[in-house]
Amino acid sequence: MSNQTTVTEFLLLGFSDVRNLQILHFVAFLTIYLTALVVNSFIIMVVSLDHHLHTPMFFFLVNLSLLDIGYISVAIPKSMANSLQNTRLISYSGCVTQVFLYAVFAAAEIALLTVMAYDRYIAICQPLHYERVMNKEACAQMATSSWIAAIVYSALHTGSSFSSPFCQFNVINQFFCEIPLLLMLTCSDSIYSGVFSLALGVILVVSCFVFIVVSYVQILKTVLRIPSEQGRKKALSTCLPHLTVVSLFVCTGTFARLQTTSAADSDLPLVMGFLYAVVPPIMNPIIYSMKNKEIKAALRKLLVWKLYSKN
Repeated sequence: MSNQTTVTEFLLLGFSDVRNLQILHFVAFLTIYLTALVVNSFIIMVVSLDHHLHTPMFFFLVNLSLLDIGYISVAIPKSMANSLQNTRLISYSGCVTQVFLYAVFAAAEIALLTVMAYDRYIAICQPLHYERVMNKEACAQMATSSWIAAIVYSALHTGSSFSSPFCQFNVINQFFCEIPLLLMLTCSDSIYSGVFSLALGVILVVSCFVFIVVSYVQILKTVLRIPSEQGRKKALSTCLPHLTVVSLFVCTGTFARLQTTSAADSDLPLVMGFLYAVVPPIMNPIIYSMKNKEIKAALRKLLVWKLYSKN
C-alpha cells in the first residue's frame, strides 16, 4: 500500500481458519459476552433495588459495571460476527471506532478506580467528614469528570495514533484493532510513530496508580492504629474487593501490552488481548459479589422477596 488513502479496511487474523473452530469461537465468545452482561447487570439491578446500597461506594460500583459492559462490547461482538460470517475484515472507520471506544472505557475505568480509592480513603481516614465530602453532588461530579477526561484522552489518543499513513500490510495479528500492532503498519518507524498517544496512556495509568498506592498507604497506616482486631478486619474488608479489581486491571493490561509489543508475530498477542479485554469485565462484578457482605445480603433479600411473591 503506497499511502493512507488506499487503506479502506484491515484484516483481523482471529483465532483460527478452520470453520468448525470458528463456530466454536463464536459460541465461546457468545457465552462469555452474555455472562459479562448478566453479572454486571446483576450488580446494577441489586444496587438500584436496595435503598440501603444507595451510598457513594455502590454508586461508583454501578458506574464500574456500566463501564465493564461497554468495555467488553467494543471487541467481542465484531469478533463473533466475523467468526459467524467467516470473514476477517474490519473497515478503516470501524477500526478507528474500536480504538476510540476502547480508549474511552479503559481510561474511564482507571479514573473511576482512582476515585473509588479516594472514597475508601475518606471513609477510613476521615470518617467524620465522609458525608460532607462524599455527598451526592460530589460523587456525580467525580463520575462525570472521569467520563469527560476519558473522552478527551481517547480523542487525543485516537487522533495521534491514526495521524501517520498506513502503507505496509493491513493485517493485524489480533481479534480487534490494537494500537501497538496498528503502529507497526504505519509508513513511519513504529518506534517513533504514535509516541504522543502512548505517552498519554503511560502518564494516565502511572498517575492514577500512584494516587491509588498513596491512598492505600494512608489507609493502611490508619487501619493499623485501630485498637480492635475486629475493627481492623472490617475496615480492610471494605478495601479488599477494590484492591483486587485494581490489581487485576493494571496487571493484565500492563503485562498484555508488554507481551504484545515484544511478540507481535506469534500467537501470544491473541491470548494477551483476550486476557485484558475479556477477563476484567467478567471478574470485576464477581469479585465484588463474593467479597462484599452488603451485596450478598441484598441478594438474599431479593431472592426471599421473589420466592415470597411467587408463593
